[in-house]
This record gives sequence, structure tokens and C-alpha cells, in this order.
Amino acid sequence: MAWKKTTINIDGRTMEVPAPEIISASRSTDIPAFYADWFFHRLETGYSVWNNPFNGQKSYVSYRNTRFIVFWSKNPKPLLPYLPVLKERGIGCYIQFTLNDYGEDGLETGVPPLEERIETFKALSETLGKEAVIWRFDPLVLTDSISIDTLLEKVGRIGTEIHGFTEKLVFSFADISSYRKVKANMDGSGIPYREWDKVAMEEFAGKLSRMNHNKGWNLELATCGENLDLGKYRISRNRCIDGDLITRLAWRDKNLMAALGTSIQEMPSSGFADMDDLPYGAVLLPGNRYFISSHRKDPGQRAACGCMTAKDIGEYNTCPHLCEYCYANTSKEAATANWRMHRQNPTAETITGR
Repeated sequence: MAWKKTTINIDGRTMEVPAPEIISASRSTDIPAFYADWFFHRLETGYSVWNNPFNGQKSYVSYRNTRFIVFWSKNPKPLLPYLPVLKERGIGCYIQFTLNDYGEDGLETGVPPLEERIETFKALSETLGKEAVIWRFDPLVLTDSISIDTLLEKVGRIGTEIHGFTEKLVFSFADISSYRKVKANMDGSGIPYREWDKVAMEEFAGKLSRMNHNKGWNLELATCGENLDLGKYRISRNRCIDGDLITRLAWRDKNLMAALGTSIQEMPSSGFADMDDLPYGAVLLPGNRYFISSHRKDPGQRAACGCMTAKDIGEYNTCPHLCEYCYANTSKEAATANWRMHRQNPTAETITGR
């Protein structure tokens, strides 16, 4: 999906900048937890600035055409008072809510208590609908004290509370040694981690699938960014920025549907007799309508990623959750320093306040 462009005027300079319809906020940091005020100020202002992590160059992002936002967070509670703002602007959203249970394991010392996060999950689901709040237990970390069965117990405790408030559970297996800064952070904190292998992954997948069935959760199970095919356990590969889910949630938005290249169709007469009569790839919508999936993978993402194209507005080294396995922070010191800088200039063009 090609981004449209628009012109903005800043300090007497007129610039042509990208104006994407779909925003990711964000894979790189927890915008809802720490930068919600900043983001909604920038949304009102009409643009923000993103620092390229590879070359350090600034790029401008206009929100003039924004029609949908995918939020990622471990504590999206600060989003709750801002949801009416999105509704007033006609902007849709869903939330990738990472709700883990590592409170006693020293892996996530910066997140609120589990009970509080569960209540936030329920509140968001009741406001947005359960299809718009996706549960992520991510990543799955093995240590000397966290076994496969321990992880399943953790998933089970949370799932018992929230399975009626979501449609999907997404997970991934922590691949620590493949990420130099993650390994350095874990080693530096003395976390006795263990790597996953194919046998362990399949064991977990099989037990999770049985739990999902036996407990009557009936959640869709999916992996994020995993090469291993777990289809035999009824576990699919996730699309975290998912054109089909966006369409399900925002199909009435004609401008967004045009940007996605999606056509909303009406069923003839009272509807089809059954799903077998629908065209291949059809997805049902309310009001005797349907659409044909037109989800297109972002070619810029890794091969195992199924996400469609969206503009991510976050920056690395800015998340003060300081989780031990974090891939987005080079170091806790760098993230903390940038967080302090942000608080000194909380309405700046950039997240870091620079």
C-alpha cells in the first residue's frame, strides 16, 4: 500500500511528507503506557518527527490522512481517556496488549501489577469490543525456574480471567542468542535463560492447544514472527498489522477501504445458505455484507512476519518498562536517559524531546 503525501508548513518551510492511512504505535516503544499525552498532542498538531535508527536522519509524518491506528502496549491504561478523541476524529484502532505474568521472575519489573493490567484489558475490551483487544503472551521465556509447564500455568491463570474479553492469543518463543543486545541485557542481569528448540516449541504448542480446547476458551491461537509451522496444533501465523481485522473493524470507512483496496459486498436477497456459497477468501460482516480478503504483506518486513504496511512512529531506546528481554532498548541507561529528556520537553516533535 503506497502512502499518500501531503504538504505541511513548519517555521515558514513547506515540505512534502508522507501521510499514511495506517499508523503503528509502536513496535519500537510503548507509546500508550508512556507517551499517550505526547501522541495525542502530535495528532492534534497534525504531524510528528521520527528519527531513523539506522542513519539518524529525521523524517516527518503527517496525520492528515490517518484512518486507523494499531497500538502495542504492556499497559495501555492511559489510552482509555483518549478513545473518545479517536471516535470523534473517525479514526479506528485495535490494541496488541502484551499481558504476561513474569512479576515474580524479575523479567518485567516496570509494569503494573498483573491484576491491574487484567482490569485494564477488560475495560478496553468493553469499550472497543473483544475483537479489538488482542492478547499477547510474548515472548515465552524459559529459564532455570520457568519451565514449559510453568509458562502454561501462567497462561492458564490469565486466560481464565480474560478469555471472554478477546478473540485471539498471540505468542512467540524468546530467541535470545540471536539478538546481541538482548543476550547482553539478559547476561548482564544474571538471568539464567534457556533457548527454545523445535521439540520444546512443539511440546508447548500441543499443550497450549489442548488447554485452549479443554478449558472452552476457543481462542484463535497464533505465533508472531516464527518460522516453525504449528498448523497441526491449530496454531496459525499471526498478522499483527492485519488488513482483514482492520476491515472488520472499520468497513464503514470508505476512504480507508479505498486505501486498502477492499470492496464491501452485499449478499443477495436474505444472504447465502452457508459459508460454502461465499467466494474464496470471503469474510462476513454485519448487515448481510462481506469482503474478499485483500491483505498484502509488507515486503519490508522479515519473511516470517505477516504484517501489512503501516508507518511505525516509535523510536528505539525509549521504553522505561526496562524489561530484561527487551529488543528495543540497547541498554536501560539509554532508555532512561531518553525518557528523562522526553519529560523535559513532552510536546516536542519527537518522542525523545530532541
